[in-house]
Amino acid sequence: MQKYFVAAFTFALALWCGSAQGIDLTANDWTFSVNGNINVHYIYSSCQNAESAATITTVGGACTGTASGSSVSNIGNGLLPAALTFGVSTTQNGIDIAAHFGLYPGIATNDGGSPNLQVNQGDSNVGLGTTGLDVRQVFMTFGNKDMGTFTLGRNFGLFGFDAIINDMTLPGVGVAGSASTATPSNTTLGSIGFGYIYVDTLAQMNYTTPSFAGATLTVGIFDPLNSLTDPGAPSPKKAPGFHAKLAYKTEFTEDLKFYASATVFHQKQDYVATADAVQYSSTGGDVFAQIKFQGLEFDGSYYYGKGIGTTSLFILASDGLGHARKSDGYLLQGTYTLGAVKFGANYGVSKLDFASAEDATTVPNLLSKNSKVTGGVYYSLTKNLTILSEVSRAWTEAHDGAENKSINANAGAYLSF
Repeated sequence: MQKYFVAAFTFALALWCGSAQGIDLTANDWTFSVNGNINVHYIYSSCQNAESAATITTVGGACTGTASGSSVSNIGNGLLPAALTFGVSTTQNGIDIAAHFGLYPGIATNDGGSPNLQVNQGDSNVGLGTTGLDVRQVFMTFGNKDMGTFTLGRNFGLFGFDAIINDMTLPGVGVAGSASTATPSNTTLGSIGFGYIYVDTLAQMNYTTPSFAGATLTVGIFDPLNSLTDPGAPSPKKAPGFHAKLAYKTEFTEDLKFYASATVFHQKQDYVATADAVQYSSTGGDVFAQIKFQGLEFDGSYYYGKGIGTTSLFILASDGLGHARKSDGYLLQGTYTLGAVKFGANYGVSKLDFASAEDATTVPNLLSKNSKVTGGVYYSLTKNLTILSEVSRAWTEAHDGAENKSINANAGAYLSF
């Protein structure tokens, strides 16, 4: 399965690019803004030896070697691709109006269609190739502090967002993912599939309430996604997907801050497999909590779902016969910032269960658990330039007891503006 799904993982640069302040230009009543980043890393992976590597039905996990060896070197982007994002905003009749466009080029050679989901299934990392460009965000917002805010367009979803946006490997690499192969994609895994499911970008319509004593509620609908791994032909969905998020933040003192959130997520899947209609519901939720005290920060997240799969939305979410698999996972993280240097470590686990006894008989080597640990050092050479290094250890276990292990290390730079 893994060769059909490369690590297509990008998300909003609200944290990293936002802190860089970007570039603002004003013309008449409109403000134009530009933000972005370039990140480049040397990534070395020591994979499970090919002779001892187990066959595990999974998408994303510990890497495995080939007959030529188990060591892999690559130079590429990390968990983030490069980015160039544009925004325009104004206020009319007391309503704040804005539009956003996010363009995400990588540096890996992948010119077979989508830079994240190659359609040629061949070797794209060859001479005369080029990199790809993702258009991940195209959305508008309108509202104000009294009426709340509406968001319409393609943007990052609610489920899993806080876990990934606060992952310390955001400017780095984390688990190498496709960077441990001969045909790397634009991004690595970070902790995706090792503690949380990728948030993804969705065509959606949301409403966020004004803040009530630090609490906000977002509710919305989104264009339902098909499963990449279910057999058969997807059918049109009768209803959109639904998601909602409750968030709360407060400052106890100038040095002590707290943030927490909870999301819910629901969508139905409809397929035609061997002339039979197949349906199942995908329902999940997650919780996230963060506490900051001076230079210390502790984060924790947990997700649970039925029919949502693992690694990315609706990956291995069912047995193909309409029976949904349950999954859950968590990520624990601690960082300490001392001057210009941040030290951090996180540990994550993602689990996937059989849908039924028949599922266990049919796919005994189904992924049981992905787990990882990452340690990293991040040095702010300037306010816009970070030099960093990480080491990640990954374990992938199947329900039949098979296991693969790998380790990867990276060193590189992250420039934001």
